[in-house]
Amino acid sequence: MSDSPRILAFVASARKSSFNKRVPAGDEPILAAFLDKVAGIMSASPGGLGGLRGLVHLRSLLGNIQVLVLPDQFALMGAHEAFNPDGTLKDSQQQEAIGKSEQRLQHRWLG
Repeated sequence: MSDSPRILAFVASARKSSFNKRVPAGDEPILAAFLDKVAGIMSASPGGLGGLRGLVHLRSLLGNIQVLVLPDQFALMGAHEAFNPDGTLKDSQQQEAIGKSEQRLQHRWLG
């Protein structure tokens, strides 16, 4: 069974929540808050694909509201067993991959 419905439900819920909390000022378009933002995307799932299929839909959704989505992405499989008690990843290569993605996002965002 795919983990994607749970991920998409979370995206829909988070999107609805953010729209409900932010009221556009004057004639500001409803999605103006997302215009020209930069995003890196990740997913985590106990499944074997790590939520990878949900990232395709998330990338499409963000692109359609004018968010620049960085080309690299990260999907953590076996997430229920992937973390140490202090919240760090057990696999140092995975931790490094996330760190590199974060650096690319900061470089792109901060210039």
